[in-house]
Amino acid sequence: MPVNRVPLTPLSLLQRTAEVFPTRTAVVYGERRTSYADYYGRVNRLASALRAAGVGTDDKVAILAPNVPMVLEAHYGIPLAGGVIVAINTRLSSGEVAYILEHSESRVLLVDRGLLHVVRPILAQVPGLERVVVGEDPAAGDDDGWRPPGSVSYEAFLENGSPAPLPVPVQDEWETIAIDYTSGTTGRPKGVMYSHRGAYLNTISVIMQSELTRHSVYLWTLPMFHCNGWCFTWGLPAIGATSVCLRAVEPALMRRLIQEEGVTHFCGAPIVLQTLASLPDAERFRFKVPVRASTGGAPPSPTLLQTMTRMNVQVTHLYGLTETIGPNTLCEVQDAWLELDAAAYAKQISRQGVVYLMDGETRVLDEQHRPVPADGVAMGEICMRGNTVMQGYYKDPAATAQAFRNDWFHSGDLAVLHPDGYIEVRDRAKDIIMSGGENIST
Repeated sequence: MPVNRVPLTPLSLLQRTAEVFPTRTAVVYGERRTSYADYYGRVNRLASALRAAGVGTDDKVAILAPNVPMVLEAHYGIPLAGGVIVAINTRLSSGEVAYILEHSESRVLLVDRGLLHVVRPILAQVPGLERVVVGEDPAAGDDDGWRPPGSVSYEAFLENGSPAPLPVPVQDEWETIAIDYTSGTTGRPKGVMYSHRGAYLNTISVIMQSELTRHSVYLWTLPMFHCNGWCFTWGLPAIGATSVCLRAVEPALMRRLIQEEGVTHFCGAPIVLQTLASLPDAERFRFKVPVRASTGGAPPSPTLLQTMTRMNVQVTHLYGLTETIGPNTLCEVQDAWLELDAAAYAKQISRQGVVYLMDGETRVLDEQHRPVPADGVAMGEICMRGNTVMQGYYKDPAATAQAFRNDWFHSGDLAVLHPDGYIEVRDRAKDIIMSGGENIST
């Protein structure tokens, strides 16, 4: 390998943090606190255990679990073994999960015991699945004791590995690090492939645009299966920040953790913000540490924004898709907006904004692929090209060709461009249902 070039991959970022900040807290989950030295050791144990189980280059390893430490460890451990992450939406039906496991050709499944009821009916339908590893999280509650034949607990599986640092196996930054599946109500989900290069660059964007530092504390309200947690799964360890894991979004617990752990950042749909605003004493409550909340989907209302401001929460509006590894634009707040009244301010930040630092180009184009006038009226389709656009749809060249036309990725979202260069979504070129804060294609 040349001395002046190494493949870009998020895997190169964790080792530095473990060496420089070994005693810093990497993960908080209930009463459990894990240092970066221990976190790195567990990641290497997982990677070497996967290798011992036969996982090699480009083998798929699926994850079906809520926001627990196992999933954070897997985001580094699976690719460190040479494998590809397949993070599955925990809201999917058994049939949809079976399709993803089969289509992705996953050889290993990491599953939380609270979701064993989803996989129990389908294991016989996925003959290529060679090993099931069960996360035995006590917080999952009681179950009937059933475990897949031949399965092993996650902690026992780690015992098969070694904490000794493994070399990064990536030879080409265009290798696939993850396949994330879109959600559909009528059509089959499509597997969206992310490269190590794209994941690395979007991780750097997330760190910079979110203003993360080693003193940041991030609450996991955003599902880690959503575009690999918008790359925060890689970005937080890269900078030495702390992850606070949360199995489910429970408003009272969420608020308590933000206050007690000194949380500085969280992400989620506006419904997550609304859960905080709806607590009985929200009008009088204020967090002791300023909190930055990144939200996507429907824009937050002026009333919700006012409530968040009173609670010491600054809201940032983002836009992106599975095909862009999550956020592709954000509404950068201009200083002059801070002098506006609440309604005018809400109107400004409800827009989808400008392109992320590392992402390349995002434009609003007409049917002839010409930029629309920046008048806030002329409508066009949001199109992207650049570092964080997907590699393509897994085993679906026709869908890939349809999405990649005229040297652009076509989002299917219709928008206008304002005179200040900010994009605002107005409609969708394809039908979308909003369900529980998620976009579902029909």
